[in-house]
Amino acid sequence: MNRQSDRLIRTEEPEAWWEAVYRDAPITTQWDDGTYTGPGRGRFPSSSNSMPTMVFSMLDALSVEPGHRVLEIGTGTGWNAALLSQRLGAENVFTVEVDESSAETARKRLEDAGFHPATVIGDGAEGYAQGAPYDRVIATASIGRVPRQWLAQTKPGGIIVAPWGPTYGGEAVVRLTVADDGSASGPFLGSSAFMRLRAQRTDRKHIREYLGGRPWPADAHRSTTSLSPEAVGDWPVMFVIGVQVPDAFPWAETYDDGSYTLWLRDTSVTSWATTDYIPGHEEFEVYQSGPRRLWEEVESVYRWWDAQGRPGFERFGLTVDAERERVWLDRPGNFLGSA
Repeated sequence: MNRQSDRLIRTEEPEAWWEAVYRDAPITTQWDDGTYTGPGRGRFPSSSNSMPTMVFSMLDALSVEPGHRVLEIGTGTGWNAALLSQRLGAENVFTVEVDESSAETARKRLEDAGFHPATVIGDGAEGYAQGAPYDRVIATASIGRVPRQWLAQTKPGGIIVAPWGPTYGGEAVVRLTVADDGSASGPFLGSSAFMRLRAQRTDRKHIREYLGGRPWPADAHRSTTSLSPEAVGDWPVMFVIGVQVPDAFPWAETYDDGSYTLWLRDTSVTSWATTDYIPGHEEFEVYQSGPRRLWEEVESVYRWWDAQGRPGFERFGLTVDAERERVWLDRPGNFLGSA
């Protein structure tokens, strides 16, 4: 492999290419929505081939049976659509991809492999009404809100499998069963980390927008906390924080000595907070500005999560109806908050 570029081209390094393809790891296949095509990495990954264990675990959760019609959101490389076509027959598989170039390339790969599912270029958040109703829906891009079109296009008793996570971070695969009234509910199965559905990406403003042109800490209020920023950085607690501290997101500004500043910002650009982590310290400096006290919100949720026995994803679930979606702990109805 060209270690400086991290890019493998099959015709140039066939052995390394095949080794990478069969490794149990995700492979980025597109950067910056296809605008970056040079060597190395772009600014952000926008399409990938998911790690095989994740692909197979999600397909297992989908529980397909002969004759089922399946809608896939996010064709990507076409591999998942090929697996579904082999299992169910291509005539029962409908796959939607928002990126035209990726969709066309995947269609050719599928045809070369002898599969001819319905490959659609479009916004996956809209589903594909022409092929509905579906017995199963599977998404290979993460969401923070279940598109109601997916519910409407799934038969009662049908199953939706998708990576779900709040704006803050933390994400897990949820398995929803659609009810007769069009609502859906089901458990989270385990941790995931997928690229966001393009229709649900958030526009995150730069720190300078929050400071209003003034140097940090601007007009912020200073305090201290005994809760280390290290304690709130794991995926499950980030998930819980995200559910109960809506429309906020973190970012770590790291320094050479191992310390860092945890920035918290809200999406409406009204509030921010910083907490400084220094290795070995037991008290940490906090600055907060705006109508929301974001660090206090985060700390309160952490204390709640800790009091519940620090539950992992397997104890949470999601219920969705026409009006809202809510995460619950241990049983439907025991809601944490609403999204």
